[in-house]
Amino acid sequence: MTDETREDRIKRLIYRSKYTGTKETDLILGTFARQSLAKLEDPLLDEYEALIENSDPDLYMWISGRKPVPEPWNGAIIKRLQAFKLED
Repeated sequence: MTDETREDRIKRLIYRSKYTGTKETDLILGTFARQSLAKLEDPLLDEYEALIENSDPDLYMWISGRKPVPEPWNGAIIKRLQAFKLED
């Protein structure tokens, strides 16, 4: 296991969320990460970190509700992402 602090982990996850590879996913995940990750308990951070390892097209389709979320990923974090609203 790494000696990464919680603060460094959150910074890494925010960075990773802002640069996923597709503009739409960058915007959704990056904004969600900046606003939410510091408030999450470690098990939810673990769930988020595992979720964002999926492909950008899959993530976008699941978050937008265009495709059903596969059971392994249909947890608290995807539900928060689906409910998350970007401010205009």
